Amino acid sequence: MTTPPAPGSPYIEIDGRRASTADDLLVPTLYGGYAHFTAMQVRDGGVRGLRAHLARLDAASREVFGAGLDGELVRARVRHALDGARRYDAAVRVYVFRAPDAEAATLMVTVRPPAAMSPAPQALMSVPYERPFPHLKHLGGFAQTHYGRLAREAGFDDALLTGHGGVVTEGAITNIAFYDGASVVWPDAPSLHGVTMALLEARLPESGLPSVRGPVTLDGLRAYRSAFVTNSQGIAPVRRIDATEFAVDEELMKTVVSVYEGTPWEHV
Repeated sequence: MTTPPAPGSPYIEIDGRRASTADDLLVPTLYGGYAHFTAMQVRDGGVRGLRAHLARLDAASREVFGAGLDGELVRARVRHALDGARRYDAAVRVYVFRAPDAEAATLMVTVRPPAAMSPAPQALMSVPYERPFPHLKHLGGFAQTHYGRLAREAGFDDALLTGHGGVVTEGAITNIAFYDGASVVWPDAPSLHGVTMALLEARLPESGLPSVRGPVTLDGLRAYRSAFVTNSQGIAPVRRIDATEFAVDEELMKTVVSVYEGTPWEHV
């Protein structure tokens, strides 16, 4: 019988086998820096936007390693790891990397206790940083982590990444959207197309709330009434970016959260 991990500890499988020794982790340790991944929340064995997660892994594998990734294989690996961890409410990550002499990519699945974003309004500190290859969810996030720590030390909740001329791109670990009183506006700038963002973009118009892309700059923040951030852990309003204050629009947040929570769960 498989021994479950200690409470709070990650359960790790590599290519369908539990990683329990240093040798098991040798390949990801040596080559894991050149990797891509996706992060998802699992509830009762289901994932919102599962097909989008699988499509992300396949597209990134084609770009980075020159070969696609079978979605059914990924699902099987995730199911196996959930069974091994004896946990069907979980935070799951699927990492894809490949050693230089390997014929196929290696899949590492980590299973942790479930997580959810705090609904408390966030304060964000803008920082001058654009992720390299921002359309990929890749490893190597030193700058994001460091800027996030600096933001928290300065009394903010997290960092907001910006490009040349104060162009707003994305949060350190989130997408950000703004509301001008008529439409939800996502920054039209190089960034990761997050799964939660994609789900909202597709479904918000059905609720009568237009969702558009447009340029957003730090100098132009006062054109927006409110803002919110999204990632795999959920959605939260933004109360401040640097010195610019935003009202928390309860009706807007109610609509956005309702649309997201109405997204069907897809069984892994």
